[in-house]
Amino acid sequence: MTDRRRRKAAPGRRGRTRQITPRTHWLLLSVLTVTLATALLLQGYTHHMFGITSDDVTGARGRSDTVPGRVAHGGPVIANAATSPHTAHVKARTVALTFDDGPDPVWTPRVLDVLRRNHVHATFFVVGTEVVDHPELVRRIVAEGHQIGIHTFTHPDLARLAPWQRSLELRETQLAVAGATGVTTALLRPPYSSENDALDDADWSVLKQADTAGYVTVLSTQDAEDWQRPGADRILANATPHGHAGQIVLMHDGGGDRSQTVSALGALIPRLKARGFRFATIGAAVGMAGPVQRAGFGDHLQGLALINVLRAGDWVVRLLGVLMYAAGVISVLRAAVVLVAARRHRRLRSKRRGGSWGPPVTEPVSVIVPAYNESAGIEAAVRSLLASDHPVEIIVVDDGSTDGTADLVEALRLPWVRVIRQRNAGKPAALNTGLAAATCELVVMVDGDTVFEPDTVRTIVQPFADPRVGAVSGNAKVVNRGGLLGRWQHIEYVVGFNLDRRLFDLAECMPTVPGAVGAFRRGALLDLGGVSDVTLAEDTDLTMALCRAGWRVVYEEDAVAWTEAPASLGALWRQRYRWCYGTLQAMWKHRGALAQRGPAGKLGRRGLVYLLLFQVLLPLLAPVVDVFALYGLLFLDPVRIVGLWLAFLLLQFLMGLYAFRLDGERPGPLWSLPLQQFVYRQLMYLVVIQSVFTAVSGSRLRWQRMERYGSLRAPSPAPTPRETTRSY
Repeated sequence: MTDRRRRKAAPGRRGRTRQITPRTHWLLLSVLTVTLATALLLQGYTHHMFGITSDDVTGARGRSDTVPGRVAHGGPVIANAATSPHTAHVKARTVALTFDDGPDPVWTPRVLDVLRRNHVHATFFVVGTEVVDHPELVRRIVAEGHQIGIHTFTHPDLARLAPWQRSLELRETQLAVAGATGVTTALLRPPYSSENDALDDADWSVLKQADTAGYVTVLSTQDAEDWQRPGADRILANATPHGHAGQIVLMHDGGGDRSQTVSALGALIPRLKARGFRFATIGAAVGMAGPVQRAGFGDHLQGLALINVLRAGDWVVRLLGVLMYAAGVISVLRAAVVLVAARRHRRLRSKRRGGSWGPPVTEPVSVIVPAYNESAGIEAAVRSLLASDHPVEIIVVDDGSTDGTADLVEALRLPWVRVIRQRNAGKPAALNTGLAAATCELVVMVDGDTVFEPDTVRTIVQPFADPRVGAVSGNAKVVNRGGLLGRWQHIEYVVGFNLDRRLFDLAECMPTVPGAVGAFRRGALLDLGGVSDVTLAEDTDLTMALCRAGWRVVYEEDAVAWTEAPASLGALWRQRYRWCYGTLQAMWKHRGALAQRGPAGKLGRRGLVYLLLFQVLLPLLAPVVDVFALYGLLFLDPVRIVGLWLAFLLLQFLMGLYAFRLDGERPGPLWSLPLQQFVYRQLMYLVVIQSVFTAVSGSRLRWQRMERYGSLRAPSPAPTPRETTRSY
């Protein structure tokens, strides 16, 4: 792409130009990013932080010095643990069936069906994440007269959590129940709890904190051990009381395959009824008044919000997963297509070296150099052009420079170099001035910050032996490669731009001839009305117009030009912002090519679609990919995430090796590829976001001149005998 310089608006356009600097979108983007990150953090915490079910067991319990004896040897329902603890026993010949770890979409309805057929009410200690996923099941539990208790939000061992995490677990579960059912409950069963005598000091601290929060702890007296899945008969035996004492039976309706539980339950209830037992909820079994109450309006609304946020988070994670895989597949396919195209392009280039373009092109060439405040590099640029081994006339169009650019060129007193001065009107106007002054049919356009090799002009015009060719793209290389930023841009030019140009050449849909090194048929440009100034990417706009006019645009990789790249992040941002925004303008201007046939249709359905997919949509998705990658490192399998990242990096490295080999470059700079992923990539997708917003908002971006660093050096002059071939 060309360096888009800062210009004053042309008189004819000044009244229509809106100078708007969009800023609110960054606030909006920040809010969306924070919202997404928060939703993912909450979703990750609730679904992946612990991931423990009742099928897991904890280690040995600790000391129990602080557990009161009346609790350790008391009833299974414990109240006032933080002040004056007391316990309650279940009434004689009473069984309180309790079910943990639900609701489960498969097993909870089957358990409820068994209870309904036998006209029995039970108590369900629900896990908050399952309530969020299946609120309709919790509503059914309440509607059918069963009692609700909480079993924490993510089923962790509360004794191993910090106090703030315990509070969060209890509060979020309570809100989920309130949002799903409109009720709150005072009943709590900590995960991995069993009977009173199993309590240790850590468990007791949990019970005291729960009491402070208003909960009554419910343990068990009879463990069916169905979590081990020992078989329905064994579960039935474990759940059957010995004697007539009242019991709280622990069973599970979630956390795994509970088919054995359902089978055993269907036999247990009739058996105990035949023995004279009655069934009751926890509250009725111990005579507790109203453990379940109607939720307040605020709690109900907060609960609904929690459920909706978490369910939206689940949906977002699933969507991001699909997008991640889609982006990965598309990226791999793109890499494969680009590499195959590059290999084929190389074979075709070898044939062309044998003269497949046609007879050698020897006619003289007009070289147009638009210049605006280019005093730092204009001498090197002009001298390099004058050193060409092909006859050229050089036209330097000074576009109102204020640094003496025109005076400097004139002071050189070089042959075949003309300087045309004009008032500042913009780069397209300077190029059109050069076109009007050119005396040759073939013209080469070059930026004032670029130097040519001696054979560049001769090489870039050879494809014009084919009368179908209207423009030729050369190979722009970064000259200032020092430092990481220079290396990264060097990699981008060689791997990104040049591999794509080879693909575009084969597909006959070249969207851009870079302003740094491009050749054109003068007549074709005049037929288009010259260089348009309606976009910031005049090179892309011009190339697309040529394609739509039926001309073929090709890539000549041996036509090398050296250009200065931005040496700071700020300068790089400004340059790429102009490039991206201008490309969007050109794509929109030439969108009609999508419905055309012939060369225009190839540009539309191949080139424009490719640009839209890989230069707009995928970069817009990149921030989401980064957020999801962090999510995966924190909550999913970090080894898998790192493995995928390394695989993607390896793919880029292999592409880089091949591209550097094609361009005859040393692969040394490729060591910086991993670092490029953490700085350069983010800058590039932020540029796309800024450009898209600017385009959507209808703003118009000003031309801005890139900083010059004076790093260009002219090559050695070609032998003087060829100068005798010049005649104009």
